[in-house]
Amino acid sequence: MGDHKGGAEMIQCKRVYEDWSATDGQRVLVDRLWPRGCSKATLQLTAWLREVAPSSELRRQFCHTPERFAEFRQHYRQELAAHPAYWQGLLHIAENGPLTLLFAARDTQLNNAQVLAEFLEEELERRAPPSSAVCYADRF
Repeated sequence: MGDHKGGAEMIQCKRVYEDWSATDGQRVLVDRLWPRGCSKATLQLTAWLREVAPSSELRRQFCHTPERFAEFRQHYRQELAAHPAYWQGLLHIAENGPLTLLFAARDTQLNNAQVLAEFLEEELERRAPPSSAVCYADRF
């Protein structure tokens, strides 16, 4: 929807077990636990943000159960909204180029990285200047 460069189109999610790609940009691990069988060298991380991951309690409740995902999503978004300091840096990265959120979950759709990406994209939309001509009418 928005015309701003960077932002929404520039945040992608990827399993840690997928190969690194030149289009990944900044690669940030957003899981609380280090992924099994991965070395720091192979991941080529920019950062590991444990605190931006869902709380341990929330993770246990969800336990990767698809039926609980909507509830998990709602609670995780509440946790994110309550702690902007955890994800502000990710917004800054996304505004300046591609950002890849790395996660270990087998499910590539129902996971914390997808919820976080959606949350960040909404924040970026909120920050973006309005792009319709009507909004600029009173500036001239």
